[in-house]
Amino acid sequence: MTLAGPVEYEEVIQRSRFLAKAAPVASEEEALAFLQAHREPQATHNCYAYKLGNLYRFSDDGEPRGTAGKPILHAIEAQGLDRVAVLVVRYFGGVKLGAGGLVRAYGGVAAEALRRAPKVPLVDLAEVRFRVPFAQAGRVRGFLRARGFLAEETYLPEGLAFALRLPEEEKEAFLRALWDQTRGQAQVEG
Repeated sequence: MTLAGPVEYEEVIQRSRFLAKAAPVASEEEALAFLQAHREPQATHNCYAYKLGNLYRFSDDGEPRGTAGKPILHAIEAQGLDRVAVLVVRYFGGVKLGAGGLVRAYGGVAAEALRRAPKVPLVDLAEVRFRVPFAQAGRVRGFLRARGFLAEETYLPEGLAFALRLPEEEKEAFLRALWDQTRGQAQVEG
């Protein structure tokens, strides 16, 4: 499972303001871009964690080691989520929470944000690349449009090259239908 979209949750704990921001991400670059775009430089700490399959990263951003990033990552894993980035921003309120208090605060705020977020199942996508002669281009465009697929098109001397992503479980049926639609003239790459 992953998140259906971005979510935010805020809580005040011992006069410190904790703001959790979470979003689905498809790559490490996307996770880093989300974190950079949503960090608040004026805050005392911008702690985070993200998980993409077996790849995960976390940061305590100046909090004592293991008191912020790991609890945020644990909140992601405890809810069985993947392809998710979570940033928890803290504005210090003057009361020290101690290591246990920090773990509970960061992990708790992250977990509550994730609990409130709508979730969707993960869908593995497959990339499909194929070429067709110019005579088949209009037919292929109509075929793709009718099925709701958006494809990148590249003009070649002998025709058009198409590239698109679709759910892995639909790939074989798509290729059979493409073969039928083009009367065997589509050349699938890879």
